[in-house]
Formats: sequence, C-alpha cells, structure tokens
Amino acid sequence: MTGLRILCASVALAAASGNALAHDHRAEPAKPEAQSEHKHDPDAHPPGHGMTSMTGVLGGYPMARDASGTAWQPDSSEHMMGHVMSGAWMLMGHVTLNGVYDWQDGPRGDEKAFVNGMIMGSARRSFDGGGTLSLRAMLSPDLFMGRGGYPLLLAAGETANGITTLVDRQHPHDLFMELAASFSQTVSESDSLFLYVGYPGEPAFGPPAFMHRVSIMDSPEAPITHHWFDSTHITFGVLTAGWVHEAWKAEVSIFTGREPDEERHNFDEAKFDSPSVRISWNPDANWSLQVSWADLHSVEQLEPEGDETRWSASAIYNLPLADGASWATTLILGARDSTEGEGQFALALESAYSPDRDWTFFGRGEIIETNELGEGGHHGPVETVAKISLGVVRDFDVTDNVRLGIGGLYSVNFVPDALEPSYGGDPDGAMVFVRLTAAS
Repeated sequence: MTGLRILCASVALAAASGNALAHDHRAEPAKPEAQSEHKHDPDAHPPGHGMTSMTGVLGGYPMARDASGTAWQPDSSEHMMGHVMSGAWMLMGHVTLNGVYDWQDGPRGDEKAFVNGMIMGSARRSFDGGGTLSLRAMLSPDLFMGRGGYPLLLAAGETANGITTLVDRQHPHDLFMELAASFSQTVSESDSLFLYVGYPGEPAFGPPAFMHRVSIMDSPEAPITHHWFDSTHITFGVLTAGWVHEAWKAEVSIFTGREPDEERHNFDEAKFDSPSVRISWNPDANWSLQVSWADLHSVEQLEPEGDETRWSASAIYNLPLADGASWATTLILGARDSTEGEGQFALALESAYSPDRDWTFFGRGEIIETNELGEGGHHGPVETVAKISLGVVRDFDVTDNVRLGIGGLYSVNFVPDALEPSYGGDPDGAMVFVRLTAAS
C-alpha cells in the first residue's frame, strides 16, 4: 500500500501547489440565479420580505438556514440547491455522487471501491395567510456497495446481515434516506408553528447530519461519532412539532428508536416509541447553536431489549470571506447512556476552508468512548479511541450546473494499549475520490 500513500500525498501536494498558482487567476462565469448554485445574501432579501422563495420552510428566516430534517445551520451558509419555479411551486434539486477507493491499514483494515452520496429533490409552495408546504425526498446509492458497507477503522454499529454487528466498517445508508413533508404557519411577524412528518425522516436531535454539515460535507468519509450525534437521520417514522421565534426554535419529536435493519431497500416498521427535544439558536448570520436530548427505545436489532438515552450540544460557525472564500467549523459534544448503565462520551471538531469556489481543504478530529471494538463487538470494556482526518478536493466546471471534483484524504487512528495488538498499533487509512455535483 506504499503506492497508495504516495498517491494520497501527491494529491495533497498538487492541491496546495495548484491553489497557490490559481487563487488570483480564477474567473467565474455569471449564472442565472434561478438555475444555479448560489450563496444566499441575507441583506438582499431580509426575512419576511421580497421573494417568498428566499425564506425558510419553517418560518420567516433566510432559506440558507435550513439543513437536514428540521435542523438549522448558519444563515451565511452556502445554499447548495438550485431552484426553478413551476406555477406556484418552487422546485429544487441537488446531486452529489462520490466514486471512492478506500484503504484502511492493519490487521483489522481492508480496502474497497464504492460509490456513495445522495440525490435530493424538494418542492414547496406558499399559501395566502402565511402557510408554507414543503415536500422533500432524498435517495442514496449506498445500497449498491453491499450490506457490508465500506472499511472504516474504529466505526461500529447496526448490522450487515441480521446476525452480526458491523465493526471497523461504515454501514450503507438506506436507499430512501428521507421522504418527508412539513407545513408551517406564520402566526405573527416573528413567530411560526410547524409540523414535520417523515417516513423515513430525521427527528429533532443533534446538529445537521454529517453529509449536510457545511464544515465536512466535502468529505466522503463517515465520522466514527455517527452513532452519538446523527445516526437518527434515517428513521422510519418521525413526527415533529415546533415553534420558531425570531432566532430561536423549540421542537419535540416522537419517532421510531430502532435503527434501520440490514435490508437497505425496504421500509421498516414505524413504531413512534421514542421522544426527543431540541432547542436551536442562531444569534447572528454566522452562528448556529443547538442542544438536544433523545430517549431511544430498542435501538439495536440484535439487542432489542436495549434502550439508550442521548445528549448532544453543537456550535456551527460559518464565515464568508473576501473573493468567494469561506471558512466553516463545527464543534459537537455528545453522550449516550444505555440500559447497561455505561455512559459513553464523544467529541468532534470539523473544519473546512475554501479559498475560492474551486478548492476546499477539510479536516476532522474525533474522540469516542466505546465498548464495541472488542472481538465480540459489544459488551467489552469501554475504551477511548481517537481519529484525525485531513483532506482536499479540487472542483472543475463541466457545465453551468455540473461540477467534477478530484480529492483525497488521509487519516490516523489512535487506540489504547488494550486494543493495539488487534489493530497493529495506531493504524492509518486513506481515500481517493472523484465526485460529481449537480444542481437544477
């Protein structure tokens, strides 16, 4: 695997060199606003004024605040979906597909080529009297990577075959990641009420799901903290009610606590047996904060008697810079307590810097306490492990609405003495990828 290490290092070196040469010589063609990806300017269309298409689906705030499910991100975040009007409906679409070669070192490592990403579409319309209806669908190509998912050291959770739990692998997401509808009703100049229903959908817990977070969405790699912060983003049966007051949002969900089963193409039973609560606050255009709690019933298919309580707190900071540059960072803290009485803590820090629209440098550091990395997968001693990943992607225009990216990332995993024999020390890993993005 020495050749792969050299290839990854070459990608990073080429990115740094290319950026130094290209940063002051780029030229961006003008794009029609109705059909292009664009960065939302809150001052151009203040909340509640101008185009109704520029307000959020849950209230009179800037549309760029909306993230996955009913989660929020900073108002200054880039709005990734293009939009077109069809009568009273605004239609939006976005596609991200990653072709990835993944290599993980050590006795517990593996290598694999696969495709991941998402295909999203939404439709929304406003009604006289202040109502807004939004319909959203999101599909994943992960189904085609097989039940075993892809190699990812220190990751664990869910089942691949209905018999064993995946360990040192990231599970594939379901074909249907979200089929959801929301309706919001303005009740005053600063207040709105909303309902969200998803089958599947995302309950009111945690920050936006990792593939939607502005600080790490350019990475094709799932976080090892996934099952602390955002594994509920595909839940078969979600009902959320909430209240938006200016920069605040309070919401409660009742949802199905069981994680999706090993059949990634079907619809699991909706049980609505687990509650969650989330408070979100966007104090200004560059910040988005949240705290949340969830009590999940019968989480694991292989351990149906096990319940779990989760806590989460996060802060997302996005800073638009001169000449199209931007910097986004997310800090997330979380904990989960199972019926076994073992509390497990997790922390993640993510950041992405784009000096222009063509280059993005990203990184993530994570620490988790877990009992799932022993030979049996579960019920071993709680161990503290950590991971650092650094990567870069260079995008090229194909058409006005289609871009092709080439990138890579390198990661180092840190394990305690008790796990070093089975992992062969502190193993590393890498991914190289080609991605296609399109907005309509």
